[in-house]
Amino acid sequence: MAARGLAGTLALKDEVSDFKRRRIREEACRLFYQDGYENATLEAVAKKLQITKPSIYQHYANKGELLFDICKTGISLSLEAVEQAVVLRATSLQRLVALIESVLRIIFDYQEFIVVYTREEKHLDRAQARAIRELRSAFDHKLGTLLAEGDSADELSVEDPVLTATTIGGIMTWVSLWYSPSGKRTQVEITTHIKEMILRLVRASDAPKNLKTADAQTIVSLTGQTVKGESDD
Repeated sequence: MAARGLAGTLALKDEVSDFKRRRIREEACRLFYQDGYENATLEAVAKKLQITKPSIYQHYANKGELLFDICKTGISLSLEAVEQAVVLRATSLQRLVALIESVLRIIFDYQEFIVVYTREEKHLDRAQARAIRELRSAFDHKLGTLLAEGDSADELSVEDPVLTATTIGGIMTWVSLWYSPSGKRTQVEITTHIKEMILRLVRASDAPKNLKTADAQTIVSLTGQTVKGESDD
């Protein structure tokens, strides 16, 4: 009983620590996004959270480590999305559509993280930058494998799978730099447009005629995910 109690206490401490790290990371990301990495300070992060600066140091050694955690968040989530897509019991085309849906959902939900990563990556130290490049490379190669399988099955037409995967990743990432929740385009409209562009890029031989309708059915059945349909006008 005592052992179980101790294990429960340690698990609770871990949960509390994870929660604190997440809140620090979120607030730092918001300030890096608004003010830029160089202008934002840990003092400002602490003030926003109503904690002391030493409290931040209990979880992050310095501002650079915080930036690394922020940069890692978006690419790690995207890597998880591609790993889930490649193992789906579905055609290559269906898996590609599921992947696009999942990654765009991450980009909409974690837009500030993606923008900070894209804009401030240059401030990472060599080891951190290398770790991020390795994650990004893993994403490109896993997506490249999916594209190669689709090409072999005559569902897609892809001459250079890894280069095409890098291009697709760039197309989706770029959305984070111009999308606005108060803009004229809804997330559904943007997702449908990006999907059409990517499917034309890989010259999908069996692309659905009505992507908006087909996507809702395909993605729910494959991943259980849906795309927000509310207007952002």
